[in-house]
Amino acid sequence: MARAAVLGHPIAHSLSPVLHRAAYAALGLDDWQYEARDVPLDALDAFLEEIDSSWAGLSLTMPLKQTIITYLDHVDPLAVVTGAVNTVLVQDVGGTRTLVGANTDVHGIVAALGEGMSGVDCPDEGATTDKSQPGVRSAVVLGAGATAASALAALAQLGCTSVDVFVRSLGRTGDLQRAAHRMGVTPRFHVMDDAASTMVAADVTVSTLPAHGADALAGALVERGARPRGVLLDVAYEPRPTELSRAWTTLGGTSVSGERMLLHQAAEQVRLMTGHPAPLEAMSDALALALQG
Repeated sequence: MARAAVLGHPIAHSLSPVLHRAAYAALGLDDWQYEARDVPLDALDAFLEEIDSSWAGLSLTMPLKQTIITYLDHVDPLAVVTGAVNTVLVQDVGGTRTLVGANTDVHGIVAALGEGMSGVDCPDEGATTDKSQPGVRSAVVLGAGATAASALAALAQLGCTSVDVFVRSLGRTGDLQRAAHRMGVTPRFHVMDDAASTMVAADVTVSTLPAHGADALAGALVERGARPRGVLLDVAYEPRPTELSRAWTTLGGTSVSGERMLLHQAAEQVRLMTGHPAPLEAMSDALALALQG
């Protein structure tokens, strides 16, 4: 039997078990188990002591994505530059349990944005016309946490060097600024109140704010009334749709739900943990069914 789990606090809302269990079923991995474990920061050390050779990997959500790094034997380069680990692979190296940290959030963001941008023309001079590799010349990121760092890395992969980051407090951007420096990205930081006008003019907006965290901004967009020219990815997926996504699409913009990022980052986790290509369609179907319920 191989074991895997998603860790975080709180964790009851997590859809990771739905995605991973659907993947195991589609792959015929009948001896694989995946569970949700509520692990606050002060319990992480004790939980990791339980990890033995029966474990294949861990998925991590808040508040563990940064704290976990100090417990790892190896961290892949992408996780190093973002300063955020959402995946731990449990490996046996010479008879020794080895924990390897990775970041699949970046993959999830790139893939989700690709879905949205595949149907959006990017009129800027020099932008690519290959919709399988959409060009991003300007972008907005909302928030300054671990997922915001992954968003910056994803945008860098898409060739974007012009990123405006809007935050609630400019005094709490230190971690994100250091992550950006490691990536070779130089974002511009602003207070959240000024976000609406920049968002509607950007090729891409990624909101990393928690549920309801962008509701006031949604109201500001509707009041402004301008049609967004680019794609919005709101990583929050509850309520469905979020107020920000609803406002964006009402104004004529293209919005990608956070469930698509969730799907793609989980698919990459499945590939890393099992060694098999993820059954994306089966996972997507299971996620849609869970969200309907």
